[in-house]
Amino acid sequence: MSEDCRTTGDVPKPPVAEGPPYADCMLCRKPTEYPESYKGITLCPVCEWQEAQRTACSG
Repeated sequence: MSEDCRTTGDVPKPPVAEGPPYADCMLCRKPTEYPESYKGITLCPVCEWQEAQRTACSG
C-alpha cells in the first residue's frame, strides 16, 4: 500500500447505540446506528459507505 494512501482504519468509530434516540447523519440527516449523545461526526451506513468509496485509494 502506498504511503500517501489515506485510510480510515485508525479513526475510532462512535459506539453503537442500544436503542433510540439515534444521532442524525451529518450528510443526509437520516438516523444512524450511533447514540444521539455522541459528540462528533456520525454517518448513516449508506453515507459511511459512500464516503469510504470517495476516499479510497485508486491505484
